[in-house]
Amino acid sequence: METDFVIEANNIRRFQQNFAADENIKIPNVFPQYTGKRVLVMEALEGIPLSHRNALTQEGIDPETVLRRGLKAYLKMVFTDGLFHGDLHAGNMFVLPDNKIGLIDFGMVGRLNRKSQTAIANMLVALAEEDYDRLAYLYLDLAPYSERVDVDGFARELRDLIAPYFGLTLRHVNVGRLLLDSTAVAGRHGLVLPSELILFFKSIVTIEGMGRLIVGDFDFMAYSLEFASDLVRSRYEGGKLLKEATYLSRDVNALIGVLPRQLRQILRRMNSPDYQMHIRIKDLDVLHRSLEKSANLTFLGLVIAGLIVSSALFAHFDSGIWLLGLPLMTALMLIAAAFLGLIAFYNYIKRN
Repeated sequence: METDFVIEANNIRRFQQNFAADENIKIPNVFPQYTGKRVLVMEALEGIPLSHRNALTQEGIDPETVLRRGLKAYLKMVFTDGLFHGDLHAGNMFVLPDNKIGLIDFGMVGRLNRKSQTAIANMLVALAEEDYDRLAYLYLDLAPYSERVDVDGFARELRDLIAPYFGLTLRHVNVGRLLLDSTAVAGRHGLVLPSELILFFKSIVTIEGMGRLIVGDFDFMAYSLEFASDLVRSRYEGGKLLKEATYLSRDVNALIGVLPRQLRQILRRMNSPDYQMHIRIKDLDVLHRSLEKSANLTFLGLVIAGLIVSSALFAHFDSGIWLLGLPLMTALMLIAAAFLGLIAFYNYIKRN
């Protein structure tokens, strides 16, 4: 897929605005007069990519400080800005003098709304607390509604997947990979998760790879949980509750505004002479076939009964022609009744 560098340049501008107050994060300047769809011209960073073996051996560089600042910047992108770097591997992160961090390559970014931000924070908390029922319901809230999901079964599979790794560090398990595997479990239960959630989980995989380069026993959960917990608590502060109430009031007012028009349209449609209501009853076709087979068997039964009664009547009339020791018509009717009886019996056995 060809990259549109105009879009990437705009992404860089957005990230510059978001980190304008953070002197520890450097986003390179873009030269728009030289930038087009196929060319991106930006400022060179005076540092070394983290993927380079000498990045952390520079004079005055503290690996732990670099890690904390980089992770703090990433979590700010996810939980505060709602705009995060989707491919933040070690090659896209520069270690600058004074333990500052430079970021490049903003072609792949993820965007999160308030609902997704809160859900992701709650996911991390639920994961840390081994609350698999809560984790399952969070997946359920983010996916389009489906009445076919077995929530208990889904939560049980999440527990079977994640519980064996609980408490282990990056040396033993990659949290991002584990979360990606959990999306496969969600898929098996009929949940279609939003693409930004999948991109977030993939970005954790690259973040953990970056962390491993800096601290061998890097634990993403241990570093990020405090930030996520603060976000969850902040959602319920007085000011935030008032803001949420304002959003709710606005949505209710919008609903009240459109509801009369929607009801009017529904009533007009129902009063139309061409109005038709389509009702589909589950398994109605099966019932229809069953009734049809029953009706056929009943019809055959009536025909057989009529043939037997008629054969008894014709037994009193001697036409002079005999078959099987019976008058011809009587014998033929009994043979026909026996043949139809065999057909009815076969159909009954086949039906059951």
